[in-house]
Amino acid sequence: MSRSALSALFVVALAAKSAFAQPDPADPTPLVSKTYAYPSGIPYQVDYNTAAIRGPQTGYNICNSTTENQDSLCQTSMVNHIDDFCLWAPPMPNATIGDTEQEEVAWCTKPGHGTRLIPAGALTGVQVLVTSAYIQIAGFMDQTQLNMNAEDYGGELDPHGADLRGNPLGGLMYSNAFPSNNGNNNSYQQVIDWTNFMGSDIFCITICDPASSQTDQDGYCQNIYDLMGCTYNMPNAAQNGTFEVCDSDLKTPAGIYVTNGVTMTYSQPATGPVDPPYTPVTPASSNCVTYQSAALYTGLTAATPTASGSSGASATGAAATKSSGSSSPASPTTNAAMAVGVSSVTGVLGTLFAMAFLS
Repeated sequence: MSRSALSALFVVALAAKSAFAQPDPADPTPLVSKTYAYPSGIPYQVDYNTAAIRGPQTGYNICNSTTENQDSLCQTSMVNHIDDFCLWAPPMPNATIGDTEQEEVAWCTKPGHGTRLIPAGALTGVQVLVTSAYIQIAGFMDQTQLNMNAEDYGGELDPHGADLRGNPLGGLMYSNAFPSNNGNNNSYQQVIDWTNFMGSDIFCITICDPASSQTDQDGYCQNIYDLMGCTYNMPNAAQNGTFEVCDSDLKTPAGIYVTNGVTMTYSQPATGPVDPPYTPVTPASSNCVTYQSAALYTGLTAATPTASGSSGASATGAAATKSSGSSSPASPTTNAAMAVGVSSVTGVLGTLFAMAFLS
């Protein structure tokens, strides 16, 4: 499919995203419009408005050695390399993404970011795909070690949300991994568009190069297919037990497919079953380099996640909720896992997600 054809379809996707967004009158500035230089320009809290419908964020954005512990409420995340990235997960044990999406905190693979650390052994397989427009990381995990309920099929985190304030509220993302950063590992760029799925012991996260076109960022990091999980949003070939970094062709974004030579667009329904009429294609990859996990995550310990000393204010108010019918999830396999599940637990404010994971 040509880039021009994709660009035209990206415009359609962006229009759909805008149609569903309803900014909070008390805080109408979208999270993606709030930019801060790292680290000097970052405020204590990006989203502090107590008059907003969902209230202020429960954590903080200034994170350093004084906040780095297993009770950290840091909501400034990093995605750099296979040995240095963070995932969004709950601050309190035995939680579901649907119930806590606005409160998630950063859990990282490397000390030095002022966050919680992912316990040693929690990640059991990781594939990093490096492309000209984005970096994608997908893999397998023991989600209970990141405070997630063992049965949680999961959900999506992104800097948009129904009120454009993001999930988690005020969550920031930075990276030093893009070519536009000129290879400076000590200088971080703010990542404006990103998306992270967590659940069923599987994760995937994509960060879009802030120097790429807005069209590419809207397309490769779109958030309108939140019920279709990693399989459709981030096709990959991750394997349980393997840790690798590959160069990759660009994916065909979720919802776009070709049938009988005609490029089509599938729109996720607002209600009812989600049944895309196509099978996603994993983009071709090359130059893969394999690592041993013990050599990658040397700064992690077998720490047991603990309850946060401050869980933050309880969620109040109202926001859009999505849900769909339930189905039994398949257990992840050791190679190219396939798991499909639908969260059946409805949070007060949580946007609930069906998770179709790694293909």
